[in-house]
Amino acid sequence: MKLPALPAALGGSRPADPATAYAAFDHLATMVAVVTPDGRCVFANASFENVLGLSRRSVQRGPVFQWFVESDMLRDTVAAVARNEFSTSRLEAQLRRPGPAGGDALPVHAIINQMDGTPHVLVELVEIEAQTRQDREERALGQAQATKELIRNLAHEIKNPLGGIRGAAQLLEMEGHSRTLTEYTQVIIHEADRLQALVDRLLAPHRKPHVVSDVNIHEVCERVRSLILAEFPRGLAVERDYDVSIPDFRGDREQLIQAVLNIAHNAAQALAERMAGGDARITLRTRIARQVTIGKQRYRLALELHIEDNGPGVPESIRDRIFYPLVTGREGGSGLGLTLAQTFVQQHQGTIECESEPGRTVFKIVIPLP
Repeated sequence: MKLPALPAALGGSRPADPATAYAAFDHLATMVAVVTPDGRCVFANASFENVLGLSRRSVQRGPVFQWFVESDMLRDTVAAVARNEFSTSRLEAQLRRPGPAGGDALPVHAIINQMDGTPHVLVELVEIEAQTRQDREERALGQAQATKELIRNLAHEIKNPLGGIRGAAQLLEMEGHSRTLTEYTQVIIHEADRLQALVDRLLAPHRKPHVVSDVNIHEVCERVRSLILAEFPRGLAVERDYDVSIPDFRGDREQLIQAVLNIAHNAAQALAERMAGGDARITLRTRIARQVTIGKQRYRLALELHIEDNGPGVPESIRDRIFYPLVTGREGGSGLGLTLAQTFVQQHQGTIECESEPGRTVFKIVIPLP
């Protein structure tokens, strides 16, 4: 399918200025370049600029092929599309980004299309990593929803017989005159109360109302920082790396504090050995992300909060399941902290993901901004 040339606003002819003619491409999250048959770059959109880290003028200064590793196949495809041998074509390529030693190569999926009314060719580039990440996020959202429904139903089923067990134990305690019998009934009541608390935690995210107010993410981080340092006063440094330009947004402050605290608390517990050596470190880092896609929705701006530690890392055996309920890598852990954190972040239309290796673990929370 051929793409039409972009018309001028309410007009039928294409303006002479490519920046005006192709301005709509700046609203796309994917990289787009309009090129001549020989590869000269007529226009590059904002995403193309951001990925290369260069101004539009610099990108348009030479052929688009110079930004690719082994560009012969791309060059031949652009020429073939321009000659109308076919209207569209797709291929895998590697985008070369400026930097030391020629920069890092970024794997991309290139889509080459004709444009009606002009000899120019449209080159669209989709980051393969971004596509993979989006697919992973969609699967995670679906899995999380199914898991929450299962846990919620299971918790409701446990609550009713649990109340009966506790009540029966209390009646036995009232009737019994033996000290041994009283000890046994106390064990039943204590364990029933412990299970009741666990069930209440499982149901808490579904019961708690979503209190919406203006939230400053740095107030959230500072609250978490003070709580962590109060509990772990020796051998642990909680460093700040804030972008103070990040605006407030509407959300539930208490939920976000709990989400960040759960992650930071897990990190602190994993740093026990480093605390003994005095070099344990947790870093709270905030940044602005642009043109972010979460699920199937695109946002112009988003908050990125990184919670990074220099601990031993998440065990590989559970790395893909750490957000599932009751999955924990720590003896005595409930396995609910990260599940609740994920629930609270998702209630803010955000995502949470983890990258971990020995010596560096990063939890990244992304939340859309207005």
